[in-house]
Amino acid sequence: MKITLVVAAALVDTDGKVLLAQRPAHKPMGHMWEFPGGKVEKSETPEKALIRELNEELGINTWGSCLSPLTFVSHAYSDFHLLMPLYICRKWEGIVEPRENQLIKWLTPKQMLELPILPADIPVIAVLRDLL
Repeated sequence: MKITLVVAAALVDTDGKVLLAQRPAHKPMGHMWEFPGGKVEKSETPEKALIRELNEELGINTWGSCLSPLTFVSHAYSDFHLLMPLYICRKWEGIVEPRENQLIKWLTPKQMLELPILPADIPVIAVLRDLL
């Protein structure tokens, strides 16, 4: 089974809420909610990929020093295996705005459980609940 390396961030605001984004309808698993991030390109480290993805998806800038490794996910989907390091980020520059026509919400971990979350992202909610 093919292993796909993606990277994601738990962006935490000053109220302790975390950002989730809804996948566009035309993408696989459309309308489900996920942590922002994306695929790591061959020439990138996970941190550089995450910095790029956050800028592309949300219009914000952050730095490697502001990304703290939080946990990782290893999840088997039907056609690939996902490996996803997840970082926590509390400091960035700019205003978070969806740039890919996706919906976004700032939520507590408890509120996240009320949304259809990608299966691979569900275990992260407990980690965030214990941290925040």
